[in-house]
Amino acid sequence: MSLQVVGETVFVPSPERGTAVHAGSYYTRTSGLDMMSLHTYSSRGDIFSHEFYRFSDDNGRSWSDPVVVPAGEKTARGTRRRHARGGYLDPGTGRFLKLRNEAVLPHDEVSEFMRWNTVHYTVSIDGGKTDLYDTPLVHDGHDEDHPLPNVVRGKNCFMLGDSTCMPITLPDGALLQPVQISPMGPDGEYHNPGGGFTYTDCAVLRGEWRGDMTISWNLSGMVYGDPERSTRGLIEPTIARLADGRILMVMRGSNDARPELPGYRWYATSDDDGASWTEAKPWTYRSGTPFHSPSSCSQLVAHSGGDVLWIGNICDENPRGNAPRYPIIIGVVDQKTATLVEKSVTVIDDRRPGDGEILTLSNFYAREDRVAGTVKLHLTRHSRGPESVYQGDCMLYEIALQ
Repeated sequence: MSLQVVGETVFVPSPERGTAVHAGSYYTRTSGLDMMSLHTYSSRGDIFSHEFYRFSDDNGRSWSDPVVVPAGEKTARGTRRRHARGGYLDPGTGRFLKLRNEAVLPHDEVSEFMRWNTVHYTVSIDGGKTDLYDTPLVHDGHDEDHPLPNVVRGKNCFMLGDSTCMPITLPDGALLQPVQISPMGPDGEYHNPGGGFTYTDCAVLRGEWRGDMTISWNLSGMVYGDPERSTRGLIEPTIARLADGRILMVMRGSNDARPELPGYRWYATSDDDGASWTEAKPWTYRSGTPFHSPSSCSQLVAHSGGDVLWIGNICDENPRGNAPRYPIIIGVVDQKTATLVEKSVTVIDDRRPGDGEILTLSNFYAREDRVAGTVKLHLTRHSRGPESVYQGDCMLYEIALQ
């Protein structure tokens, strides 16, 4: 198979200097061309100001006027911050979920997310236009202040790593949602054993539909990082089911604070639908050769033709933490070895003349187009020059499988 970029357009432009746009579009019904578009504005890293929801009945050729939802709100306990992560259509039930992180930050500092973030979701049966309910995601028998067996709000957190961390539906109808969890130390407080900017481990939550269209959630298997090899642990898990039934999880690592360490992408597999996982190891090409990858999100995309694709950043030299976040590539996963086929790797975009000193090609969401069978990639393309302006349009790339 060969992969080829066949289109590039602006999906949502930046509204003004100093604002970046992050976006994605999602099918909302099991057949037809109904879609929802979500885009957010951000003027500082990891903080959104507004969410914009639009709808289309013609496969995204035209969109309704946006419904605007503020993503920040002052409360008596601090600032409530929403981080919309996108939508997921459950193919078994036809129900559409919208997922987000939410936290009340006492001082409105980004570092506080590691103690206060939790996951919320909504369920819709009318294509995402109205919600049956909006609720926090809580392990059975727990509550919003203690949402998972190993999470206590205000001490540590769990969250969706990025828009690429979407659930999958298993053959038995259960949902499998990848998440990341910040650990607690012996003192019961958030613990950062690697010394990087943050530290998390990864996990999956198993969700089973009840008769009243609510979901029973339970924490399933954990995947732990090694702080001596990845200073921020394991971050932003993306999952896909392989042809033999195994689940592949690919994760972001980091050499933040220790640039002498090799910067890798990490992976683990499960042969029991996420209940247990192999030890996390550096992800490699099919030949067994590891490749360098910065600390950035990535996504596994299961194509209807049977292939599993991976989109992410690969760099020629060892990265330094998050950089460089270019080029962004797409490649095919070898489903027997759960590794990346090197000869399939295709550059989607790279640094261009005129780009700023710091180019980011890493905040994205990808899906298959129902009509063309191509992959549509929504990517925030922003670069910072000497003035360090945080700004960027959301682009839409189209990649053909040939």
